[in-house]
Amino acid sequence: MILLNNLILKQQVFKNFFYFIIIYVFFFKKISADAAHSWQLGFQDPATPVMEGIIYFNNQLMFVMILIACFVGWMLYRSLYLFSEEKKDIFIPENFTHSTLLEIVWTISPALILMLIGLPSFALLYSMDEIIDPSITLKVIGHQWYWSYEYSDYINHTSEILSKKITEIKSINFDSYMIPEEELNIPKPYTTGKAGKVFRLLEVDNRVILPINTHIRVLITSSDVLHSWAIPSLGVKVDSCPGRLNQVNLFVKRLGVFYGQCSEICGVNHGFMPIVIESVNLEKYVTWIGKRLEI
Repeated sequence: MILLNNLILKQQVFKNFFYFIIIYVFFFKKISADAAHSWQLGFQDPATPVMEGIIYFNNQLMFVMILIACFVGWMLYRSLYLFSEEKKDIFIPENFTHSTLLEIVWTISPALILMLIGLPSFALLYSMDEIIDPSITLKVIGHQWYWSYEYSDYINHTSEILSKKITEIKSINFDSYMIPEEELNIPKPYTTGKAGKVFRLLEVDNRVILPINTHIRVLITSSDVLHSWAIPSLGVKVDSCPGRLNQVNLFVKRLGVFYGQCSEICGVNHGFMPIVIESVNLEKYVTWIGKRLEI
């Protein structure tokens, strides 16, 4: 009876553990997939067509690589097995010096594989550089060790002086600094306190607000040394070079908060200049822009 109870208990524990793994993989990991997490092996969830293309292309490459690895492994195994010392009296290898057909096959096959890989690769590269008529322009400036952002597409107001219309264009400028760990809003264990900004070394005081389903042009430069503006979920990693203006196109497809970091060693505090992009509906974005213009 005791053995039966222990067996039932073990089955229940195993079943609960199995359910936990299923829920964790298919639910919780998707919630936290817009920021890096411990023991992460794959990509973050894509939020742009470019990142979707990168993940799809990676899956294709992995399939080809696994096939090649299996074939090479099988060839090595057969060679070691058939030509080992113990099999020398059983298997007698053919005595030939060259084979024209074999040389043609092992020359053309890799070339065809590279062509199959290269065609979608070039299509993806050109799509990443394509700039469609943007509705919004965001300027990003890297500093040691924080980011500055500028929206300069908006008209504050239009006035008429001496029968001439004068339009005042006001840009929105702000700096984005990392929130120190002691200022993070982390709820204490066993309390009902709501978690606010809890990602250590990733949260910033001013997030970049961008609308979804809108073509956005991002201009990236630096004021001092090399930086790199990188957000994995958006498929963006662009160098920020002093004296040079780099450009990238964004088209965010879903709501969310996307985290990134500087990906170019830029000094002692290189690991403390994160990037946070929050995508919102167009109505909320217009409201946010109106409030910022009033400041």
